[in-house]
Amino acid sequence: MKQNTFRLYFIDVMRAFAITMMLQGHFVDSLLAPEFRDESNIIFSTWKYFRGITAPTFFTVAGFIFMYLLIKDTVNVGWNNPRVRKGIKRGLTLIGLGYLLRLNITGLFVGKVYAGFYMVDVLHCIGISILLLISIYLYSYQRKSFVMPSLLLGSTLLLFLFAPIYGASNFEMLPVALANYFTKAYGSVFTIIPWFGYAAFGAFMAVFFNKYKEFKYIYHYAIGITFVLGIALLWFSSPFFLEVYRLTGIELASQIYSNNYLFMRLGNVMIWFTLFMLLRNVITSKAIRTIGQNTLSIYVIHFMLLYGSFSGIGLYKFFKLSLNPYVIVPGALMFVIATVYLSFRYNEYKPMVTEKLELVKQELQIFFLETYQVVYLILQKLKEKIIALLAFVRSGS
Repeated sequence: MKQNTFRLYFIDVMRAFAITMMLQGHFVDSLLAPEFRDESNIIFSTWKYFRGITAPTFFTVAGFIFMYLLIKDTVNVGWNNPRVRKGIKRGLTLIGLGYLLRLNITGLFVGKVYAGFYMVDVLHCIGISILLLISIYLYSYQRKSFVMPSLLLGSTLLLFLFAPIYGASNFEMLPVALANYFTKAYGSVFTIIPWFGYAAFGAFMAVFFNKYKEFKYIYHYAIGITFVLGIALLWFSSPFFLEVYRLTGIELASQIYSNNYLFMRLGNVMIWFTLFMLLRNVITSKAIRTIGQNTLSIYVIHFMLLYGSFSGIGLYKFFKLSLNPYVIVPGALMFVIATVYLSFRYNEYKPMVTEKLELVKQELQIFFLETYQVVYLILQKLKEKIIALLAFVRSGS
């Protein structure tokens, strides 16, 4: 039990790190003026590098924690596993919420749905990823133990290796709303390919973490493996693909070498796993863990504040690409603090609001049931009158 608790601390802290990095990353990228985006400036280039790690970390951790919770129940398996139905509901909710956040209500008043509504973002991709992970679980839970991790790792490798091929397509044969899940050509920020690869790899890690969770030295081995894997992906994956191209002439290997961001970002994520596992007994703040446990509300609130969901009125509307670093730095800090604070307040009142909504739901159910009964009786009497009238007409004729 102790190991499991520490694992949850370690994952929650990683999620807290990822979500706060995302908050400041979106704030800076949306509002910093172009003249201050100097790649030769070590501060900006360092910020940009770390910003690039945020999404891979977020997806990998999301896949890890979902799969771990899904497979740890060995009594209720398959469709009997409550996490399956809960996960399906969660996945569909995230997809729906992703569209809802991009909905401009003022456009609806004039009968217009803007193109931005159909663009795919983080929530859509995580929602789809959850549904895909559930599908892999349902297919493999009764099969040999190697099937599930093989499918998960295979998904990652296929998506990463063939990214240059499908990345060159704009999927014009599909409706734009559907094509947005596979290409950025129509404005999507994230796409399910290749980003599901990170979620699948996180789930792959979760399978082994769950299998060996009772092993006394699990963290010793996990730290060593993630560190070695991280270094290998960062330092040796590009030379490996270059060597493959040199020996075989396979053009795909050359294309991967030329833009090897997927494998290298995965290497970055492994290093972060190493670091946070090393610090699992150091960073145990309840406040930090709470941030990690409430990433969804934080994401929604930040989207509303920064991009003006529903109303179209947010910080981006007023300060788009116009602020200097002296405003951006303290502004980003205040934005993170404000968003987290509002999330804490939301979750503080959430049980009360949920209770009130449940009462309203019950009242509506009673109202509709009573209305149904009244309408049914009226229709029944009307039916009897019509039958009697028809009988009278027939007898008279």
